Amino acid sequence: MNFARWVFRISGVVGALMLLPLYFLEQQIGNDLPPPITHPEFYYGFIGVTLAWQLAFIVISVDPPRFRPLMPAAMVEKFSFSIAVFILAGMGRVATLWLAAGVLDFTWGVLFVISYLRCPAPRVASW
Repeated sequence: MNFARWVFRISGVVGALMLLPLYFLEQQIGNDLPPPITHPEFYYGFIGVTLAWQLAFIVISVDPPRFRPLMPAAMVEKFSFSIAVFILAGMGRVATLWLAAGVLDFTWGVLFVISYLRCPAPRVASW
């Protein structure tokens, strides 16, 4: 259980620290990785939803057995992004920076799977 606690806590904290600066880097990203961002609602929506998941990872870390049913959704969050990035990289449609982010998220996803398998199922109260 301590493994899951640390995996989810570190993932949530590191993820939040990586995402928060993006709120202030829209213009810079547009300059460094052209073309400029043309749909800021998608950009800020991505950051907001992803940041919410980082908070969910921290919540899971507080009591992994209790929040074990939420772990598969956390895995979907990690694998859906990383697999999409791998496919886009194979097509030459994303910068190398994104490939690195995909590898990082895939690694976290694998650690989430291991956490899920090692974590005991939540105890159900009996009457």
